[in-house]
Amino acid sequence: MSFLSQTQRPAPLYPIPLLLNDGTRTNFGQFKGRVVLVVNVASNCGFTPQYAGLEALYGKFRERGFEILGVPCNQFAGQEPGTDSEIAEFCERNFGVTFPLTAKADVRGRNQHLLYSELTKFRTGLLPGAVKWNFEKFLVGRDGTVAARFGPTVEPDSPKVIEAIEDALG
Repeated sequence: MSFLSQTQRPAPLYPIPLLLNDGTRTNFGQFKGRVVLVVNVASNCGFTPQYAGLEALYGKFRERGFEILGVPCNQFAGQEPGTDSEIAEFCERNFGVTFPLTAKADVRGRNQHLLYSELTKFRTGLLPGAVKWNFEKFLVGRDGTVAARFGPTVEPDSPKVIEAIEDALG
C-alpha cells in the first residue's frame, strides 16, 4: 500500500499519443493495466542484438500482462536511418520481433516525444534525466507510472530486469 496521496503520485502516461510503426494512431492508454518495457531502439547499434533478448522477454511474460514498446530513434550516431517500414522489416527478419514499434521518434532534445519527456522525469538510480544512448529501458507499472530504468548495457535477460518485471507483474 502506497503512502502517497493521489495528488502526490506521478501522473500516468496513458493520455500520451503514440504513432505506431504501421501508421496507427493510439495512445499509451492501450497498455492500461499492463506492465510495459519502453526501449529506444536502433538497427545499426552495437546493442542491436538486444532485440533477440527483448523478444524472448516478450514471449516469456506476455501472457502475464507484459508488453514491450520499441521506439526507433536516429539521434545517436545516426544508427537508425531507415524508414518505419524498413525498420519493421529489419526487426522481423533478423530478430523475429512481434512486439509493437512506434514510428521513429526523438527521445531527447527540442523535438523530444512527449512519452520520453515524461519517462525521463524518473530520477531514481544511475540514469536520471536525458536518455544517453540506444536501448535504454524504462519499466512502466500497471498503474501507468515508471517503476524502473535500465541503461543500454543492461541486457534484457539481466537478473535485475527480470526481477523488476516479476515485481511489477505481481
